[in-house]
Amino acid sequence: QIQLVESGGRLVQAGGSLRLSCAASGGVFSNYIIAWFRQAPGKEREVVSAISGSGFSRYFAASVKGRSTISSDSAKSTVYAQIDNLQPEDTAVYYCAAREYWGTKYEPNTFPFWGQGTQVTVSS
Repeated sequence: QIQLVESGGRLVQAGGSLRLSCAASGGVFSNYIIAWFRQAPGKEREVVSAISGSGFSRYFAASVKGRSTISSDSAKSTVYAQIDNLQPEDTAVYYCAAREYWGTKYEPNTFPFWGQGTQVTVSS
């Protein structure tokens, strides 16, 4: 089974940027779809972005489209999410997740492997 560890969450002022990292181990990195989810207090968990292990396919939620990038480093088995122009509504716990098959939907319950989460707080 794959294990995932997120890092990079911090306090950021509105308009700022950050990069989140998801380090994977215990599995064949290229065989997985890696996704970023976030969950704010009182809200459902929602997908932010996703990438194939090979790095050839990418997905972005409307909430971050145009101000986020996602990339993978196969040598390090790590996925990165860059989010720019952060806003207070981006405040949430961000999770890295993985599944072993391709798909067109990114519902949380389709991802069996999860990291522990990293807190992102955006101040106005």
